[in-house]
Amino acid sequence: MRSWGVRSLGLPRAGMGLVLCGLAVPMLAPLGALAQGVPGNPPPAASLGTAPLPLGQARPLTLAEAEALLLERNLALVAARRGVDAARAQRLVASALPPPQVSVGNTIGQFVETERGGTRGARLFSPGNNIAVGLAVLIERGGKRELRTRIAEEQIGQAEALVLDTLRTQLFQLRQAFLGALLARANLEVALGNRASLDRTEALLRRQLRDGAIPEGDLLRFQASRLQFESDVTNNAQAYAAGVAAVAALLAADPAAFTPGAGQIAPMPPGLGAAPGGGPSAAPTTARAVLSPVAFDLRGRFDQAPPLGIGRDALAQGVASRADVVAAQRQLSAAEANRLLAEAGRSRDVTVNGSWARSRLSQDLPESRDRIDAVNSFGLQLSVPIFTRRIVEGNVGVAAAQSGQAEAQARATLLQARADFAAAWAGYEQAKALSDLYAGGALGRAEEAYRSTEQAYLAGGRSLLDTLDALRTLNATRIQANQARYAYLLALAALEQATGVSGVAPRL
Repeated sequence: MRSWGVRSLGLPRAGMGLVLCGLAVPMLAPLGALAQGVPGNPPPAASLGTAPLPLGQARPLTLAEAEALLLERNLALVAARRGVDAARAQRLVASALPPPQVSVGNTIGQFVETERGGTRGARLFSPGNNIAVGLAVLIERGGKRELRTRIAEEQIGQAEALVLDTLRTQLFQLRQAFLGALLARANLEVALGNRASLDRTEALLRRQLRDGAIPEGDLLRFQASRLQFESDVTNNAQAYAAGVAAVAALLAADPAAFTPGAGQIAPMPPGLGAAPGGGPSAAPTTARAVLSPVAFDLRGRFDQAPPLGIGRDALAQGVASRADVVAAQRQLSAAEANRLLAEAGRSRDVTVNGSWARSRLSQDLPESRDRIDAVNSFGLQLSVPIFTRRIVEGNVGVAAAQSGQAEAQARATLLQARADFAAAWAGYEQAKALSDLYAGGALGRAEEAYRSTEQAYLAGGRSLLDTLDALRTLNATRIQANQARYAYLLALAALEQATGVSGVAPRL
């Protein structure tokens, strides 16, 4: 393989320094300059995850803003809140007294039977001639209404806990999607920084080819070596668009609502140092469109690694107050109240019926001296259900079994919550160890290795391909460092999700 030393390119050492500045440019420069693909020194680097992307009119969105929108717009939360409304309405039903029943009627016809089985004198009566009014009231015994009210109140508490549990899970899903999108964005910033660096270097090599300082084969080898960097751009752009779509869906926004034409990053301008007469080296080496239009422009300080700020024992104690654990306990309380309600069925209810009837039908007796105009009568009846023992005992058995199920489910929920915490804590410790490794010098060693290769190349002891290999190693290390940051930030969010202790998740 031909060595790409200083003399082989026909450049003075100062000129070669310009070429390598194209390779050694910070990979986190603002992308407005990176997308231009022209030689020149880039502006100072922006914080990882906050550099502006060419997304047209896409709305910038931070994690704190996304969480605020989630509280207002998340459809799973909306449905859970409606469950609370239904439980409160059910309490009104449960706490009400059994409604009394009113009956109204009259005698509509009459006929007389003779001793020989015949009939005569059939006639119809108007409602104005007679009327009967009744009132039936059910008197519950055994404190049934109080027990029903208790069950309804426990169900309200359970529904409220389920709202908090839905918020807990939806917040974690949002943070997971947001951090995943920020990881893709950070990797995309690195990839675009590499691309801009390689564009500047290729532009200089094209000018050297045009001036006859290097053969076309040298430029072709350089162009072939940069294809891996170009695929990094497209892969991370697709991952970022997918992450934004997941966030938009959680915020009840249309993931496909975007500004047409946004996200188009132009390749290196045609003719910029192009080789004369066309040929293989004149073919494009960058993709024209690398970003799909997205609904939001997600931003956050991805380079931050906030400390946990709370001990393991305190987190373990918070598990018992996790929303789903509380909901399971309230379900158990409601099941126990339902068992007591079933047992209260042994106290039989009494139905009181009162009636009044008025009739103006002919009631005169042969010997009456005063003509009767109307007859008023009053009645009182008590009714009690009988033969209910088997039904009551069956209901008690069902309620006792359901209470046992609720108790087992509550214990299982608590154990699962503690298992979630144990797994989340193990993930946090591993993620922190890996993040500390990169923050403690692994990334710095890769950068130093690249700088030493660059200096050796400037001295003529290394080829340009060696320098590109060092750049690939540095790029891989930076990508792995981004992955380690993502794992650590996600581990913090997972700890909050597993314990229900607020304030643990990162604030970017």
